[in-house]
Amino acid sequence: MAVGLTAVIGAGLLPAHSAVAAIGTPDTSGTHAHTAQITVGDRTNARGCSGTLIAAQWLLTSQSCFTTTPGTGLTPGKPQEPVKVTLGTGTYTIAELFPRADRDVLLARLDRQATGITPARIADASPAAGTALTAAGYGRTKTTWVPDKIHTAAFTATSATATALAIEGAQAGDAICQGDAGGPVTNAAGEVVALASRSWKAGCLGTPETETRRNAEAARVDDLRQWVVDVRAAQYGWKSRTFLQAGQGLYQGVRLADGTWSDLRDVQAEAGSIGGVLASARAVAAAGISRDTHVLAIDGAGKLRHAIRAADGTWSAFGDVGSRAGVLGDLRQVSAVSIGHELHVVALAGNKVFHTRRDAAGQWTRFGDVAGAVGPIGAVTSVSTASVGGHLHTVAVTGGKPFHTIRDTGTGKWTGWGDMSRAVGTTGPVSSVAIAGVGTDAHVVIATDNGTKQYHTIRNSAGGWSVYGDLAGVWGTVTAKSVSAAHVAGELQVAAVTADGRVLHTTRHADRSWAPTVPVPLTGTTGTPTHLSITGTL
Repeated sequence: MAVGLTAVIGAGLLPAHSAVAAIGTPDTSGTHAHTAQITVGDRTNARGCSGTLIAAQWLLTSQSCFTTTPGTGLTPGKPQEPVKVTLGTGTYTIAELFPRADRDVLLARLDRQATGITPARIADASPAAGTALTAAGYGRTKTTWVPDKIHTAAFTATSATATALAIEGAQAGDAICQGDAGGPVTNAAGEVVALASRSWKAGCLGTPETETRRNAEAARVDDLRQWVVDVRAAQYGWKSRTFLQAGQGLYQGVRLADGTWSDLRDVQAEAGSIGGVLASARAVAAAGISRDTHVLAIDGAGKLRHAIRAADGTWSAFGDVGSRAGVLGDLRQVSAVSIGHELHVVALAGNKVFHTRRDAAGQWTRFGDVAGAVGPIGAVTSVSTASVGGHLHTVAVTGGKPFHTIRDTGTGKWTGWGDMSRAVGTTGPVSSVAIAGVGTDAHVVIATDNGTKQYHTIRNSAGGWSVYGDLAGVWGTVTAKSVSAAHVAGELQVAAVTADGRVLHTTRHADRSWAPTVPVPLTGTTGTPTHLSITGTL
């Protein structure tokens, strides 16, 4: 059986400044700069391994480097020994370990973000037999115990199991040595398919010359992308929770601060079936309260349902909001936002706007017809709500024009409807609207002319509106079936579902610049996308 690859560094052994690596050749191109050198333990009993940076503060490596007894389980949490991580010219330590139970892999959170290094991407699939691969690491060379440069070697995939990848050196001198454990094995695209785990170490310093076997075992990571995202998403810090309505399906995902997207999961498989969402409606809304996410969905029978996703990923069952807040007939749209620890829900039913509130104790008020407090504006076709400066702002579309009102949180009183067209300018008929509060500014995004045009405007704290900004320079030429917006970590995030079935996302930064538009991955979904709801949670 191949043996482990953790290197015992020992006292007094210093890294060499140059060497020809038994594993292959030094990486002079910088292609594998994401490869980390890891030292675990004190000077007397130090062990050396390798790893790979897969996000600014996250590293994949081998569990065996952190266990004094190979093959024993590793306890999650803070490392029990001192750890030094070198990436480029930066030196870091590890704050927390997240081991896998089924293979020699762990995810490590660094004490701070690594700078000047582009993280590697995890591959989507295991390589087929015969695929050319490259292994990288800081392990022994033919002549040096602890080299100070990344070295690489050519390998070929030979077979795979559910958790492991068998590889073989392409030629004599291509081997994996002690200290390479946890180092990346990459495909031709530079994506990480596995981590070095075990080898016969042919040609490595200290290995008998009679050993010529070049085959090795690596731990697969191509199927761990979702696990990595889940671990990262569970950490405290701002992230975007997304809920996609596709056909009658409801799916959840997460976008991390660095722009990483998770795959989408079936909410009804985790929170219980509601008989599908109402496909003909804008039927999904979400709001973050602290680390929990409140989800509203109009089910296939037209009832409004509510469930909570806790920070640990568990779900409450969907409850019937109508039984607590009153039944609404002809329910077509729902929008939601948190203000403090209260959940505010605005619904469109029978071409009218209704409002209810769920307090911190879980008690609902009865749905109230907003027209009773604000005044009638005609048949409403689209609605959206947001918290702006701690007050509830709502935009409703009637007659193809957007109108705006504010509910004062302290008094519960509403302002009259304001015709936004008079303040912002006229457009073609509005087909979809979204509003989000960033600080004391209200950001409104609309789609007009059957979705072929999209615009953005801002209402400041003094009540002044900016003119519409054309989003063609942000989205490109698209036809938007629906638009959505949310405040996340001081920035505006905007999404659009297009007529050709794509979901697009962008961010307006605090400096007023827009990030490049990117497609939201739809892996795990079935049905045609209808609407994406975004909310920020910690």
